[in-house]
Amino acid sequence: MRSNNHVVIMAGGVGSRFWPMSNVDKPKQFLDLLSTGRTLIQMTVDRFMGICEPENIWVVTSADFKDLVREQLPLLPEENILLEPCRRNTAPCIAYVSWVIKSLNPNANIVVSPSDHVVADTATFKKAVGECLSFVSTSDAIVTLGMKPDHPETGYGYIEADLTCATVINKNIFRVDSFKEKPSLDLAKQYIEKPNFFWNSGLFVWNVNTIVNAFRVYRPEMSALFESIRDFYRTPREQESIDRIFPQCENISVDYAIMENADEIYVYPAEFGWSDLGSWSSLHKLLPKDQYNNAKVGSNIKTFETQNCIIHTSSEREVVVQGLDGYIVVEKDNTMLITKLSEEQRIKLFHD
Repeated sequence: MRSNNHVVIMAGGVGSRFWPMSNVDKPKQFLDLLSTGRTLIQMTVDRFMGICEPENIWVVTSADFKDLVREQLPLLPEENILLEPCRRNTAPCIAYVSWVIKSLNPNANIVVSPSDHVVADTATFKKAVGECLSFVSTSDAIVTLGMKPDHPETGYGYIEADLTCATVINKNIFRVDSFKEKPSLDLAKQYIEKPNFFWNSGLFVWNVNTIVNAFRVYRPEMSALFESIRDFYRTPREQESIDRIFPQCENISVDYAIMENADEIYVYPAEFGWSDLGSWSSLHKLLPKDQYNNAKVGSNIKTFETQNCIIHTSSEREVVVQGLDGYIVVEKDNTMLITKLSEEQRIKLFHD
């Protein structure tokens, strides 16, 4: 039943890789980086429309971003915006919202999504998510969506799947053999030559009882913290209780806490034009480009003798670029960044 479907959007990140467009007050998930008229978090909610009702969409974010979420997602009930008092990675975030959802619907099936990823083919995306939700509703499985790699990416983790035998319930779902850390370039080149290796998208699907029980088994101390306040979920005492216990949680990702320990882990290999949009380089790949491989976002940009660049402006000022090859040019308010695409990992150093 669709009424049992819930969507959890993790939106607490404060990454600075899109500086000067993004900053600690307005991270990338709240920006319209693709110039579509919708921010990344709005696009994330949009693609889940039809999978569940708006009242079953949850956003877990920092208390600092509550007003941004309310402003950009007015269709969500305010009580569905859960506030983390501090950063503790994805495992405590998922544990918190899982216990809240379980208090309301012990039969809930949940898909967990980052707030800042991009999907080109929403129809294929919805089909994949729908099949995974159906699968976990009748099993104790945890399913992750694996993206078929098209280049040797070193910035993603990888999933090694056993493709020799699909599950009985769904021929598109396979058991996971192992998770691989972000590899070296040489190792990534080896991975993409193998048909059973996929990018780890960070999209997870499970039944609420499955994930709660997994926390009880593999992270009992964290589980005990959220169990200790179970009488206060959806009451006026919930936030003060979370503010008290959340800082006590281990700072750990759900990948390390649960995925690499649990037995019933499966992958749904998919291709729907996915990107985690983690850098200016990844944005350059997604945006339309001119005949010289320049991606431009802005209303008044002119280029001469320039190629392989991304130029992103946020004002009506005329921007003229001449003679650059492989550069990032970004203008935001009173700040301009000009740096090599090949050295964008140093951007954080420029404004610290």
